[in-house]
Amino acid sequence: MDDANAVDVAGVPASSLNLIDLSSSDIRRSVSLLKQACLDSGFFYVINHGVSQDLMEEVFVQSRRFFGLPLSEKMKLLRNEKHRGYTPLFDQVLDPANQINGDYKEGYYIGVEVPEDDPRAQKPHFGPNLWPSEDILPRWRQAMEKFHCQALNVAKVVTRIIALALDLEADFFDNQKYLASPLRPCACCTMKV
Repeated sequence: MDDANAVDVAGVPASSLNLIDLSSSDIRRSVSLLKQACLDSGFFYVINHGVSQDLMEEVFVQSRRFFGLPLSEKMKLLRNEKHRGYTPLFDQVLDPANQINGDYKEGYYIGVEVPEDDPRAQKPHFGPNLWPSEDILPRWRQAMEKFHCQALNVAKVVTRIIALALDLEADFFDNQKYLASPLRPCACCTMKV
């Protein structure tokens, strides 16, 4: 990234944010860079994460298709008590003490797929995902599931680096006691720290 195109993040020029390279074999360097980034600005870049540019582009294409649907279609998938599904504009409030209106965003939330008859489905944030019909959005579910799987694997690697930066065992956050969703490697990809 050249400095002419750098964007400020929380007042810190993006060009000065630390790069956490997930392909690096130098874990101590990654831990040091992440720890320093968290102390300095709270932001860092993750590079060489293994999520392909083609997949990210497909996710953006599919997202535009979903969010371009009429509101009546999106509302058929309104977020449920498990926090899965569509959230319309102004539905969420990030800072209720200082906000009059809801957030100017809409979203679609999925998680690790847990069937209704699985005992874990009784826990908050666990259960089946809501999916638009294949007739309306063919390939949407497949793209989102693949991206979600790969993003969870990246998150697991980053949490291991965070644990090491906090002088904890690398697998400290793998325990479901600390993480709301299981971060087991998906069949589509695996990464290691």
